[in-house]
Amino acid sequence: MMITSTANDAAGTIAVEAIDAAEKHLRDILSLAIRHAPPHAAVVVSDARCELAVALTEAYRRCLPAATFIDFDAVAPDAVLAAFAALEANDLVILVQSTNFRLEAFRIRVELFKRGLKVIEHPHLSRMPGAQALHYIASLAYDPGYYRGVGYALKARIDKASMGVVDSGGERLVFASRFEPAKLNIGDYSEMNNVGGQFPIGEVFTEAQDLEAVNGRVRIFVFGDTSFRVNRPEQPITLVISKGRVSEVLDSTPDFDQVLANIRADEGEVWLRELGFGMNRAFSRERLVSDIGTYERMCGIHLSLGAKHGVYNKANIKRASARYHIDVFAVTEAVYLDDELVYRDGAWQLSGDI
Repeated sequence: MMITSTANDAAGTIAVEAIDAAEKHLRDILSLAIRHAPPHAAVVVSDARCELAVALTEAYRRCLPAATFIDFDAVAPDAVLAAFAALEANDLVILVQSTNFRLEAFRIRVELFKRGLKVIEHPHLSRMPGAQALHYIASLAYDPGYYRGVGYALKARIDKASMGVVDSGGERLVFASRFEPAKLNIGDYSEMNNVGGQFPIGEVFTEAQDLEAVNGRVRIFVFGDTSFRVNRPEQPITLVISKGRVSEVLDSTPDFDQVLANIRADEGEVWLRELGFGMNRAFSRERLVSDIGTYERMCGIHLSLGAKHGVYNKANIKRASARYHIDVFAVTEAVYLDDELVYRDGAWQLSGDI
C-alpha cells in the first residue's frame, strides 16, 4: 500500500511504513505533549500539494477519526474561519501546509492562541521531498524523557553559567557573559500561556546578556539563504566575531556574501545574537532538510545573524529597525558552559539530573 499525492507537482510516494511511523509519532505528540483528548474538538486544515502533506494528513486521520478535516484549497477562506469560530478554549487546530496558509489579515497561529486554542503547525512541507520527507517524519518522534530531561538540565546550566564556549574544530567562539534566561521548545507547555506551535520541536535557546562580550571564531557548515532554505557550502565558512559582530569572513561563498550584504544594507552591521541548543536527533550534519525553520532543531549549535530577536530586548538595539534573523549552524565539536562539557560526539552530555 502506498499513499500518493494528487498534487500536480508532487513526485513519488511515501511508503505505508513511513506513514505508520508518522501515526505513532503524532499519537505521542497529541497525548504526551499537547494533551488533547475528548470531549475537546479538533480541526485539521491541510492541502494536497505535496506528498509529505498528504502523508501527514492520512496519519492525522488515523489518530483523530472524529476530527473535522478541511482541504484548504477546496473551500473559501470564510469556511476555514467559520470552522475556527465554532471551537472553544482548549480545542485543537492542526495546520498541515505545503507552503504557509494565508487568510488575508488573519495571523492564524497568533489569533488561535489568543482564543485559548491549542495549535500544531507543520509549514513549508513542499521544501522537503523524497528522503527529506522521511527525515521530517523521523523528527516528529516525541521522547519526553529525553526532551524534558536534557532540556531542563540545559536550561539550568545556561541560567547559572557565567560564560560559554563553542568549539567548532580548531576555532573557539567565547561568550564571556552571563546568558539571558533560556527558553524551551521541548513539548512541555505546563508553564506556558500557549499550547503547541511549529513542529518538529527540540530546542533550548538564549543569547549573551552582553552581546559585545562575544568574541572569537566559529566555523559554520550551513546557513539560511535569501529564500529561507538550507544552503550548505562545499567547505565550512569561518566567521570572525569581534564585540558581538561579524568583522571578517573566511572561505565565504557568493550566496553567503549576499546574505551579509543584505543585513549590512539595512542594519549597518551584522550582530550575532541567538545561541541555540538544538536537540532533535533526527537532524545532523549528514541528515538535512531544505527548510531552514525545520532544520533549526538539528542536534547541535545554531546562531543567528542580524539584529532581530523578538524574545530578548537589548538597550543598544532598536526593535523597530531590526530586520534580520538569519540562522547559521556551527560545526559543533564541543560546547562548554563554564568549565562543564555539555556537548561532544554529536550529542548532549547531560541527563535529567540537575
